[in-house]
Amino acid sequence: MSTDAADLARLASLLADETRAAMCLALLDGRAWTAGELAAHAGVARSTATEHLHRLIGGGLLAEERQGRHRYVRLADPAAAQLIEDLSAHLTPAVAPARGLRQAASSAAMKRARTCYDHLAGELGVAVADAMTAKGLLDQRAGFALTDDGLAWLTTDAGLDPADLRRSRRPLARGCLDWTERRPHLAGVAGARLCERFMAQRWVVRIGTGRAVKVTPAGREGLRALLGID
Repeated sequence: MSTDAADLARLASLLADETRAAMCLALLDGRAWTAGELAAHAGVARSTATEHLHRLIGGGLLAEERQGRHRYVRLADPAAAQLIEDLSAHLTPAVAPARGLRQAASSAAMKRARTCYDHLAGELGVAVADAMTAKGLLDQRAGFALTDDGLAWLTTDAGLDPADLRRSRRPLARGCLDWTERRPHLAGVAGARLCERFMAQRWVVRIGTGRAVKVTPAGREGLRALLGID
């Protein structure tokens, strides 16, 4: 077996466990979690969660941060987030009946709007990408590329820092296949910075402690003025 094949098999084995997969999916919210939080989310003992986290950190999918006596983990980098989201997009969403109103409401909220690591996803994320495309700011015909008008729009109308956009080694714009909408939303530096901007302006706020977000009344007005999104 070649070294590349062995390395790929090791990487795949990291996600071939339901507990580790659940942890990685939870971390797609872009935040740092404690081992205890991830243990509760995955429904396992803290000692079990710690063992799984050691494997994920050793395999390069997660990174560890320490603040005083507290230990946190997060996805290692945008590439790790992209890998997990891309794998999720290959799955056919399960159509199972929700167990109660709470679960049904949670699933509906995730479908409407959520974060995908550091950018917007769900119906909202796809709507932003579609609106940018309709306005000639984004070209989806051959991959995802910002047009000249799109670059200008990001630093004028959207108020992003042009120096910040240039200094990143990540792609400026990248299509990320949305696992609920089955269509792409905007990822890359542009997607991340727009998400940051919308949250800083309180146009979009988180719902609870998960990945779901919602558009505020101010956000509805702002998105309508900025992109014509109703």
